This record gives sequence, C-alpha cells and structure tokens, in this order.
Amino acid sequence: MTVSYTLEVANARFGGFSKLLFRWKGSIYKLLYKEFFVFCLLYAVISVVYRCYLDDDQQKLFEKTALYCERFANFIPMSFVLGFYVTQAFNRWWGQYTSFPLPDNLMMVVSGNVHGQDERGRLLRRTMMRYANLSSVLILRSISTRVRQRFPTLEHVMKAGFMTEDEQKLLDHLHSDFNKYWMPLTWFSNLASLARKEGRIENDIALRLLMDELNNYRAKCSMLFHYDWISIPLVYTQVVTVAVYSYFAFCLIGRQFLNPNKKYSGHTLDIYVPVFTLLQFFFYAGWLKVGELIINPFGEDDDDFETNQLIDRNIQVPTVPQQNSYAINTTRLGKKKQLLPLHLFLKVSMLAVDDMHQNLPLLEKDKYWVEKFPFPYTAADDPHKQAFMGSTYDMRLIGEDSSDTPMTSSTVGKYMPVHVWPSSKLKAKKRNSVKLMCLSGEETNAENTAHCKKPAGDQECDVQYVQETHAGEDDTQMDTNKATF
Repeated sequence: MTVSYTLEVANARFGGFSKLLFRWKGSIYKLLYKEFFVFCLLYAVISVVYRCYLDDDQQKLFEKTALYCERFANFIPMSFVLGFYVTQAFNRWWGQYTSFPLPDNLMMVVSGNVHGQDERGRLLRRTMMRYANLSSVLILRSISTRVRQRFPTLEHVMKAGFMTEDEQKLLDHLHSDFNKYWMPLTWFSNLASLARKEGRIENDIALRLLMDELNNYRAKCSMLFHYDWISIPLVYTQVVTVAVYSYFAFCLIGRQFLNPNKKYSGHTLDIYVPVFTLLQFFFYAGWLKVGELIINPFGEDDDDFETNQLIDRNIQVPTVPQQNSYAINTTRLGKKKQLLPLHLFLKVSMLAVDDMHQNLPLLEKDKYWVEKFPFPYTAADDPHKQAFMGSTYDMRLIGEDSSDTPMTSSTVGKYMPVHVWPSSKLKAKKRNSVKLMCLSGEETNAENTAHCKKPAGDQECDVQYVQETHAGEDDTQMDTNKATF
C-alpha cells in the first residue's frame, strides 16, 4: 500500500521531517537493512583477519593494497552515474502514474451525452463504462503483479462482473499474438455509433466529443503497456549496479583502519568502526534502492501503486452470492489461497452514468442571491488576511491615471507611496523641488501640515510621501516622466 505522510508535513516547523525518520513501513531502512548488514559483516571480517591472522609481511602487502584501493576508488563517478539514473527512473515513475487510465472524464461525457432514462438508455451507458473499465483491467493484468494475483484468468474477470460469458468467448476466440486490451474499447465505439443511430446521442458533435475522450482513455492504456514493454536500457542499469557494488567492494579494503604506528598518511587514528564509510554506503546504496523501487511501481512494494484499489474505485462490481465466491490468490505462489467473497461496491463510473444520470437536485436561489454576506470562517482560520493582488499592485507612477485609483483621490497628482526610500536619494534630484513628508496619522489632505512633518537629516521612514514639482510650474503640477517606485 502506498505510504502517505502528507498530513504530517502539512506545516513547516522545527524538526518537521525528523518524525518521519522513525517510520518503518516504506522506509529506506526496510529496503536497505540486509545489504547494510552484509557490508558491516564483511568489513568486520576483513578487519579481524588483518589485525589477528596476518603476519608482518602479509600485513604490509594488505596495507599497500588498502592504500591503493583508497586512492583510486574515487575515480568511479558515483554521483553522476547514480544521479542521472535515479532522475530518469523518477521521470519514468511519474509518467506511469499520470498515464493511469481513470474513467472520470469519459464517464462525464457518457452521462451528459448518452440520453435516455429508460432501461435501454441505462443499459447503453452502463455497458459503455463497463467496457472502458474492462480494458483497464486487461492492461493492468498484463503489467501489475497485484492485479494478476487477483485475476489469474479471464474467468475470474468474468465472475467479477467486468464482462459476460459471451464477451469472454469473443475474447478467447479472437486469435492475436498481441495483447487484446483494445477489444472492449472497440465494442465501446460500436455502441457509441449505435446510440447515435438510435438518437440517444443528439448530434455528431457530442459523438465526436465522446470518441475523443475514448481515444484519450485508450492512449493511456497503450502508454502503460509501452512503459512495461520498453524499460530503461539494461546496460545502464548494469552500469549503475556495477559502479555502486564495485565502489563499496574497494571500500571494504581501502577504508580499513591501518596500524597508526606505521605512520601511513591519513591513518593516525584507529577507531575500528568506519562511521563515515557506513554513512556513505547508506546514502549511495539507498540511492540505488530508490531507483530499484520506482523503476517499476506495479509490484508489491510498500510504495507501489494501489492498482486493485483503483480498479475498485472505477467500477461497480455486481452482487455475487456467497456460495459463488471464487478464490483470489492474494499471496505468493506456493502459499495457501484465500477465499474472498465479492459484495456490491458502488463505485465512481457506474454511479455517474446510472444512479446520478439526470438525477439533479432542486434548483433554488443560493444563500447570497440578494446581497453579499461575509464568507464564514472558523476560529482556527484568520478571516482578515489581505488578498494577494499581484507583486506590482502597489507600484504607481507620479501623475499617472490608474484604473485602481479613482481620479478624485487626494493622492493622484500629489503624493505617491515610496516604501523605505532614504531621503538622501531624493535630495539628489536637483532639477525638481522635492518635499519629503511622513504620514503620522490617518490619511487626510497631505497639505495639512498638522498631520505631516519632515524627518530630520537622513532619517528613513516606513512610509514616505514625495511631492515633486518642476521649477517654474504650479506646485500641484506633477512630473509624469518620473516614477517614485
């Protein structure tokens, strides 16, 4: 099952990610602990042999080998090889997720354009969506181990209600050397053409819209199949694996603590446990494990896609009596099978085209029909937050008519806001007469000196108001060619 921790990191706070380090399911510890244990065991064995079982000549040979391995092991481009590989694997992983065939768009088009509340109209809509979901089940059986264990044969798919016996016979009797996931979508298109002839689809535009959504759905099924078919080149996976394993194989010898009495460069301390080497193994080998995890998300790892749950979401499985339950192999081959009875699941696609078709609530005036009311807020939220209007919303040009500022405003042509502008910069404008004022009270007529005062020296204000006039012109005439901000 996919491990979700979104709620735990909803807010950035001190040590926000630290609580995630103690989770086991889906963790790097669960993936890496076996390799980490083997590496530590091999390092300890080599260290004991070097210290206790080698004579002087053998120790000298081992020490020369260790120095050689330590020197040249760094020639392996670990960061580049691993980084590029994991990046490609992640892009592939995200592409497979976005290619998952969800019937939401298709069911909306079917519900809105295939009309008829009689049994025939209901049958057409439900059958169309059943065919769409059958196609996704067939493709997922081909690429997902979880779905394959749930539906080992087409008979299991038929008993689950995704297709009838006649449809199963048609699938079995059609000879093809390739995957036949596209057959139900062909039935879908034929049904859409039949519905157009019967007048269930009113015009060709609606039929075209329906076929476009069907083609998008088919394209996603095809993309999943090709993701499973065309993998990252095997040679690159081998290069990355060999690079990581060979690097740490050399580290088993090159990172040994040598005898400090022999004064080897960099070997003046003997602490027995290679802390930083173990950390390096944890990071690099863990990085390789990440690539191994996400290169195929249709397996049974903790973070692989929940394909069975998505199938259940997308389809309504019909009622099957308890005695007709069939064996679903939910465990690995060789273990005992578990009988899981099927029940009635009201799921997304069937709800949209059947229960919810033309089932509209009563039209009535909304709460704010006559006058505007403040939207309700709970005590946990702040209703007085100022809405963001754009980063340049408060930027104005002197004398420029702004659509956001009424022409009758006292600030137009007189005073424009400048945020934290030192007066020393304003005094450098020799050709204009500059007045620098600070607003000390509520905004009133800026010419009223009772509410404004000039700061002393080069003192800066949080909000400063600038009045610029050209020499020889009226004091209220503004220079339209200069901007204050």
